[in-house]
Amino acid sequence: MDTGSIHTLAASAGSDDPIVALNAIAELHRELDRVEAVAVRRARNSGAPWQLIAMALGVSRQAVHKKYGRG
Repeated sequence: MDTGSIHTLAASAGSDDPIVALNAIAELHRELDRVEAVAVRRARNSGAPWQLIAMALGVSRQAVHKKYGRG
């Protein structure tokens, strides 16, 4: 998904129609999860430690490792 689509979804999340807003929010969650996973993989591939990734995401090292670590 491109940035324009994310912006469109974000705008739709503010819709006066609650069903339209909820659908947009659900799609935003899915897309942001995908984008986050790609960014975490890129960070790890470039040698970033779990602690630094966790700090960037505002979560614990254990949480980010559990979600994205292989093991």
